[in-house]
Amino acid sequence: MSIVTKTGDQGETGRFGGGRVSKSHHRIEAIGCADELNSAIGLLTARPDIPEPAPGDLKRIQDACFTIGGELSISPEASPEAQDYIPRVSAADVEFLETRITALEGSLPPQQRFILPGGSPAAAMAFWIRTLARRAERAVAASSQAEPVSPALLQYLNRLADYFYALARFLNARAGVEEVEWQGGKK
Repeated sequence: MSIVTKTGDQGETGRFGGGRVSKSHHRIEAIGCADELNSAIGLLTARPDIPEPAPGDLKRIQDACFTIGGELSISPEASPEAQDYIPRVSAADVEFLETRITALEGSLPPQQRFILPGGSPAAAMAFWIRTLARRAERAVAASSQAEPVSPALLQYLNRLADYFYALARFLNARAGVEEVEWQGGKK
């Protein structure tokens, strides 16, 4: 099977379980945001300076991002069998992120002020990925106004942004890079 299908040449795409929609459709935007997020995580995983346990976490998160795309791709007209075919983000996925956030934060000094994104190259990427997770969260929330999504999916994206914030701080600490605190407009 070739990646070139030519079925999207007129600006439409198919949804799992039937039907075609514009590539500007709210669900397609949300799927695209999840895909962009997943690709950025892949870029971070390619770095040789990612310490344990982050590589395993990131692999599991990439799997979940793919699941998010699948869940969002289901057409409202899909049969119950088709609806059940696609895996879903679960409360256990949310709990995994909460556990990992707690572990990362436990290895860090308490945060006293807002921290500017940046630091080591890996941490700067994690801060950027946090913003992509927030964009995906906004896109899914907007999409859910027209077609409901599971509460676990929205919770997962919300925790995912928190995870990448904690990961960025962890990566800076492991690299020996001091966090730069926001000075609130002070010179």
